Formats: sequence, structure tokens, C-alpha cells
Amino acid sequence: MSAVHPAGTPAAAAAVVEKSGVESSSPGASFDASGNASDGYGSSQEHIFSDPSVAEYWRGTYEKARYENRHRFDPEFAWTAAEEKKLVRKIDFRIMVWAWVMFCALDLHRRNINRAISDNMLPEIGMNTNDFNYGQTIFLACFLSAELPSGLISKKLGADVWIPTIMTGWSIVAGSQAFLKSKVGFYAIKALLGLLMGGFIPDIVLWLTYFYKSNELPNRLAWFWTALSTVNIVGSLLAAGVLQMRGVNGWSGWQWLFLLEGIITLIIGIFSWGLMPPGPCQTRNWFRGKDGWFSEREEKIMVNRLLRDDPSKGDMNNRQAVGPSRLWKAAKDWEQWPLYLIGLVAYIPPSPPSTYLSYILRQIGFSVFEANLLAIPSQFLFAINLLIITWVSGHFGERSIVSSSSNIWIFPWLVALVSLPATTSPWIRYALLTGLLSYPYCHAILVGWNAKNSNTVRTRAVSAALYNMFVQSGNIIAANIYRDDDQPLYLRGNRILLGITSANIILFYLVKAFYIWRNKARDRKWNALTAEQQEDYVINTTDEGMKRLDFRFVH
Repeated sequence: MSAVHPAGTPAAAAAVVEKSGVESSSPGASFDASGNASDGYGSSQEHIFSDPSVAEYWRGTYEKARYENRHRFDPEFAWTAAEEKKLVRKIDFRIMVWAWVMFCALDLHRRNINRAISDNMLPEIGMNTNDFNYGQTIFLACFLSAELPSGLISKKLGADVWIPTIMTGWSIVAGSQAFLKSKVGFYAIKALLGLLMGGFIPDIVLWLTYFYKSNELPNRLAWFWTALSTVNIVGSLLAAGVLQMRGVNGWSGWQWLFLLEGIITLIIGIFSWGLMPPGPCQTRNWFRGKDGWFSEREEKIMVNRLLRDDPSKGDMNNRQAVGPSRLWKAAKDWEQWPLYLIGLVAYIPPSPPSTYLSYILRQIGFSVFEANLLAIPSQFLFAINLLIITWVSGHFGERSIVSSSSNIWIFPWLVALVSLPATTSPWIRYALLTGLLSYPYCHAILVGWNAKNSNTVRTRAVSAALYNMFVQSGNIIAANIYRDDDQPLYLRGNRILLGITSANIILFYLVKAFYIWRNKARDRKWNALTAEQQEDYVINTTDEGMKRLDFRFVH
């Protein structure tokens, strides 16, 4: 009987892991289909399913779960590295590009309010900046409350059904902001937008895990989150032009902005009904063609490369609901909660400056046109830094320390903003805000980290929603830091942000220490078992997900 090593790998496969030094996490996830480094491509004779008993165990799991791709599962199937690389490029074009476009449609409406308020929107509907903050808080609270229910609905109906539905809904509601007349109407629309938008991000991230291996996902998510800077750049250019339409048909510029952008995203939402397949083997339909996007061989490569990377990706059907008992199990995974805590506080420091950038620039002397165009440089640098930090994390296999650089970057810019006298040149203050908002955004790393440590589809579906709920809770806090009596320089608010930034830097290192401690505790238990006991555990244990003794957290 072969000795079994952590991650449930047979001895021959584990030897590859030990030789390459790749970290272990879930069965078969510590080395790729080629048996080499985690970024390799192509199949190999040595993988998690090389042991017939392990293969039979997982085959039974997939049949029991009615995994939608189980008919393509083949432990003996082989393919070349060239085939897999070509297929991944095809997946990027078919899946990732449209996911990015859909995210742009979300963020266009999350951010356009920041540009609208530079066009005298607030006084025209009888509001001040405190009222605006309350509206943003309502939006974020509803966004947060919708995360988990939306994720559960999406898991039952399928992301391909639910995401286009909420997209068309939020586009119609967002466009209706053109007809706002009062503070009450503003609050009502912000609540509706939050409820419709809340589930998009965790739903789309879970959908992407159906197509990508764990080591591929963070870099794709980095490109996915370039939608933020792209939308801010394009949105600022659009706003600079559209806001000049003030007076056309008696409307203000901000009214035209909401209406036109609502029409754009409504079109994207409608097309999403046809451009989102349920999964790798479900691309055939009236819009995508009777033969679908992938051949039978390509489907087999997609399914087997995913399962050899992480066998747990087949333990649920993509239209299987997460019931109350499964939901409670996922919520009780306490070792995931340090990541949720990071999600709560990590993004607070840059949020108020980002929200109020155009407004601040208007208050310190820039025109509406200038205030919107001057937001572009920081967004361009933001995108560059996002891609760089994610590449560095993947290249060195390091998450917590690399992610801490986001708050380390922000720290000196906040120190300068707090220290400079009120008479400082507007251009110097603008330069400091631009530097701050060019920070390396670690969200792609943290989302991939969260998905990697979840280790089951059930946990991944819930943890993605919980993580984003904590992020939105942090955004609620951030939305109330800049107050009306603190404008236009917000010195008090910046001092609060400086304190949070300092605490965040320490938190990242504490979370790393936590996961090192948890892995050492599991190592002691695992190494106390004999080889026979280890193999029996891999095949017969009732432990699931991150509760498995052969699972190791990444950090």
C-alpha cells in the first residue's frame, strides 16, 4: 500500500510536490496536471487520481453530487501542454472578457454618482454631503444584505440565469435616477440598486472557478478588477462630455449621465443572457450555436485539468442549492474568518478619497470639466499597480505580505495630507491624492486566497458572499468618515484613515502568523498517523473542506 502524504497524494505524486516546493492545500491542488510547478500545463501519469482507490472515491463523490461535468471525468485521459495553453486562451476570450465587460456595467453605476455630484446634483435635489453619505450607507447596507441571499439564489438557478437578471434590473433602476427630485427618492433608488447589485461579485467569482485552476484565478481576477480603473477613466471622459449637456431639453448634465449610462448597461445585461454558459460542458444553446464553444476533447481537457488541480470542484452540481445545514457548516469554518476581518478593514483608507476626489477638486478651485478629467491619472496608475502586485504575489507564492503593501503605500500619502497647511497649493494637494489613489489594490489576491482556502464548492459559494459582506461593511464605515463639517480638506477624516492604515499593516502579518500556526497544528496530527492510516483517512474520512487533516491553508 502506497504511503500517502498531506493533500491526499500518493507517494509518487507527493514526491513531485516535495521536490518542487509547491505549497499543499487540497487533494491534488499542490501540483499541476503535468506534475511539475503549479504554473505548468499538460497532463502527466502522476496526479491525484493516479491511485485507483482515490480515483474511485472521487468518481463516487461526483456521481452522488450529480456533478454536471462528471461524464467527462477520466483519470487516464492525457493531453499536451500546447493543447491546454491554447484552450486557456480560448477560455480567456470566451469567458473572462465578458465577465470583465459585465463588471464594467456594475461599476459604471457604482461610481457615476461620484461624478454626478460634481455637477451640482446635491443642491438641485435638496441635499448636502451628509445626506449623500446617508444615501451611500443605505446603498452599501442593502448591497451587503443582498450578498448572501443573491449567492444562494444564483447557486440554485445558475449564475448564467441570475446574473443577467439582476444586471437588467439594476440598469433600469440606475437609469431612473435621471428623474430624481428629492432626497427620499434618492434614498429609495440607492436601496434598490444595493439589493440588485449586491450578489454580482461573489456570483461571478464562483462562476469563474468553474473554468479556471486555482493558480490561474488570481491573475485573471487582477485583469477583472482593472474594470475599476477602466470605468473610472472612461466614466470620467464620458462625464466630462455628457455633463456639458446641461440645459438640453431643460435637463441637468447629471440627469443625462444617469440615463445614457443606464441604456449602455441594459444592452450589456440583455446580451449576457446568451454569452454566459452554465459551465464548461454546457455551452450549446440557440445563441452560442448547436455545437457550442468547445469540442468534446476540449471539454475533457477543461474538466480533468480542473479536477486534478482541485477534486473538490466536482462535489456539487452548479444548480444545486446550498441548504441551511450546508450554509451553517460554511459559516462555522472559523479558520476562514481572519480573511473576512482583512476584507472588513483593508479597503477603508482609500475609499473616502476615491469617492470624494472630484468633489474635493471642485471645492478647492477646479472646474467641473477639470475635476472629472483630473481623476484619470490615478486610475491608470491604479490599474498598473494592481497587475504588478498580483503578478508578484503569484510569482513568489506569497499573499499576506504582498497584500500588506497596499496599506504601506497609502500610509505616507495620508501623513502628507494630514501634515500640510490649509494654504498648500491645490495642485500639490491633487498630486498627493493622485499618489494615494494609485495604490496597489490587493482585492484580486484576497478573493483568490479566500477561494483557495475554502476547499469545497459549498464553502466557496458561501465564503465568497461572506467575504464580500465584510468588504461592504467596511465600505459602510468608510462612507461616514468624511463629514460635511470637515470639508473641503477633511483633515479629521484623514487622521482617522491614517490610524486604520497603521492597524491594517499589522493585521496582515498577524493573519499570516495565524495560518502558519494552523498548518503546523495539522502537520503534527497528520504526521502522527501511519502511512496506512493516512491512506484510509483520505478514502474514508467524513471531514469536509478545510476540516480535512490533509488540507493546508495558503497564506
